[in-house]
Amino acid sequence: MKFLNTFLLLFCVQLVIGQGTLGDYKRSKDLKSQLTNKVENLPGQFFWNEKGDLFWYDCATAKGKEYILVIPQQKKKELLFDVQKVLAAVENQLGRKLEYRSITNDRITLLDEQQVSLDLEDFQWIWSRKRNELKQTGPSERKERNAGSGYWGRRYADDEYREIEAPNKLQVAFIRNHNVFVAPKGKLKDARQVTFDGNNQQYYSNRIQWSGDSEKIAAVKIQKVEVRQLTLIESSPKEQLQPKLQARDYVKPGDALPQKSPVVFNLKRNQLFVFDISLIENQFDISDLSWRKDGRAVTFEFNKRGHQEYGVMELDANSGASRFIIKETNKTFIDYSGKKYRTDILDGSEIIWASERDGWNHLYLYDGKTGKVKNQITAGEWVVRKVIHVDEDKRKIIFEGSGRNRNQDPYFIQYYSIDFDGQNLQELTHDDANHQAVFNNDYSQFIDTYSRVDQAPVAVLRDYKGNVILELEKTNLNTLQTLGWKAPEVFTAKARDGVTDVWGIIIRPTNFDPAKKYPVIEYIYAGPHSSFVPKSFYANPSGMYELAELGFIVVQIDGMGTSNRSKAFQDISWKNLKDAGFADRILWMQAAARKYEQMDIQRVGIYGTSAGGQSSTGALLFHPDFYKVGVSSCGCHDNRMDKIWWNEQWMGWPVGPEYAACSNVENAANLKGDLLLIVGELDDNVDPASTFQLVDALIKAGKNHDFIMVPGMGHSSGGDFGEKKRRDYFVKHLLGVNPPAWNQY
Repeated sequence: MKFLNTFLLLFCVQLVIGQGTLGDYKRSKDLKSQLTNKVENLPGQFFWNEKGDLFWYDCATAKGKEYILVIPQQKKKELLFDVQKVLAAVENQLGRKLEYRSITNDRITLLDEQQVSLDLEDFQWIWSRKRNELKQTGPSERKERNAGSGYWGRRYADDEYREIEAPNKLQVAFIRNHNVFVAPKGKLKDARQVTFDGNNQQYYSNRIQWSGDSEKIAAVKIQKVEVRQLTLIESSPKEQLQPKLQARDYVKPGDALPQKSPVVFNLKRNQLFVFDISLIENQFDISDLSWRKDGRAVTFEFNKRGHQEYGVMELDANSGASRFIIKETNKTFIDYSGKKYRTDILDGSEIIWASERDGWNHLYLYDGKTGKVKNQITAGEWVVRKVIHVDEDKRKIIFEGSGRNRNQDPYFIQYYSIDFDGQNLQELTHDDANHQAVFNNDYSQFIDTYSRVDQAPVAVLRDYKGNVILELEKTNLNTLQTLGWKAPEVFTAKARDGVTDVWGIIIRPTNFDPAKKYPVIEYIYAGPHSSFVPKSFYANPSGMYELAELGFIVVQIDGMGTSNRSKAFQDISWKNLKDAGFADRILWMQAAARKYEQMDIQRVGIYGTSAGGQSSTGALLFHPDFYKVGVSSCGCHDNRMDKIWWNEQWMGWPVGPEYAACSNVENAANLKGDLLLIVGELDDNVDPASTFQLVDALIKAGKNHDFIMVPGMGHSSGGDFGEKKRRDYFVKHLLGVNPPAWNQY
């Protein structure tokens, strides 16, 4: 009887509310293509020619994708070429039909006003705009990227034989028997040994640097350590029946790291200088050595393990003196992976340096000789996001900043210029939106595309002062809105401190009924390395509209602990990744639900991938009374299992009890809600064993859960299969509805 009553209740709920139905699934599937194709006059990528007096861009129009040429001097824009005419000409010359009737942006190069270079079908072509003619000029120059060559963690052999030629081309330096040798070019038998203390455990790297006058060399002695190997099982290889083993270099928190000792050898004086190792003890890493142009010294950057000390170091090539030029320290962490910036001016007589020492990310001008700050360049309760250009002659900087205009979203990027001495700060953009600029080579003009999640993109051409030269595009959303699409709503609420604004967005289904109640699903990514709520226009950000269409309200929030605000805002995450801003996220949703009674925060789900996979599981473990259903993909469920650089950056070194406290595996017994875990068996970004260990802990704790391992898949949300399972999981556990069979839609 209890089962029957529950069934009837769920049936009535589905009948009345109509959420999670086959019709909702069909509409959701259609949305994916419709939301993309119904946006008109949407500018894409912009490309200046080499001279910087012309540019072109692609644009989504009612007729399809078009390529537009702009001639700034004449304030004129016109069709760059007719895609179908070009492809027809290619077919005519090749004598066959093309399989793909499109041209991607990376295959187009604007040569001048009348000629466009195209790389198509393994050939190089020139399209004459004046004559509408196509000429084949030779074989393709395009080099396909080797998919296996770019693995992030790969350690390259730096002790192999390699000859490094001096600038005068008369000498070479190389490694032999783990030591540095120098020889006249072509006369290796006359080689001269420079170092004598190298061995198979402390060897000299082959990344030798010559001074510009060819009279000195710089090298690094490395204390060798074994590199951990990540072993992966490919269960279903295409080329054979039996599974295969794969291995990757994969260093984890707490692992031993190589220690490096820079040296300089003066060939004329026969003198070797070794950097004072006491200044660079316990290295996380040091950068490559770099010579001053006049050969007076080498510099490098030193990142002390724990990321609380970072320095610009100098080894004097004439005296052997070792010193800090800049010494940056912080009680929590230095965001070396996201905010570090350095430019040397006039061969190091001055240095422009980024720091959060006053609580906000700003630029400082250093005296490169004394190591003292000459002046702070930017200042205030806002942040420098990126340096675009440094003009040494005019002593001016162009940069991106956000948060300076208190009447705008603090994440909106605006462009500015400022003098080295911190004077003459000028706004190059100001419209209340998120800006993205593309400058020409001499920075005299730039294309500015600006939009918001709730405002269509506008593209204009500006001069170096920010004045509009030419309007390029205004995106039309009228056709999109006929589908019932409504822009995401930007919503703010106070953080846990009761003062700081936390920003997020609310997405509703196209058939939203204000008389109904909707479960709320949060899409989470809470990595401290950035902020993640979209600020520019996207018709379907991260596929959230497709999920909402099934009968949900979907939200995304940047809680405290993420980046691009104050240092204090980000510091919440230090040694505390389990926090993930949940205190702020919950307050934000509660505030939104008070305003919108349609938001049912008694039924809250959450999903995420990678760091978001860790957080979405953590939501159910550390806040089980609020979050009821979670779907986590390829999560780092224990920070001791993940890559060293990301985790030690935020969780610190040495590995302390905080790692266990933040571990989903250690806290698996806290699970109350419904949890689905997804992982690819070949994930070489986050060790998939992290997910397997969580599954093991849940089983041992007697906790019901669901688990999917996707054969052959790497670091991913699960692909199309995983996406379907994720949506079905929320429909079943938040709506109480059995999802339709996949073959029905």
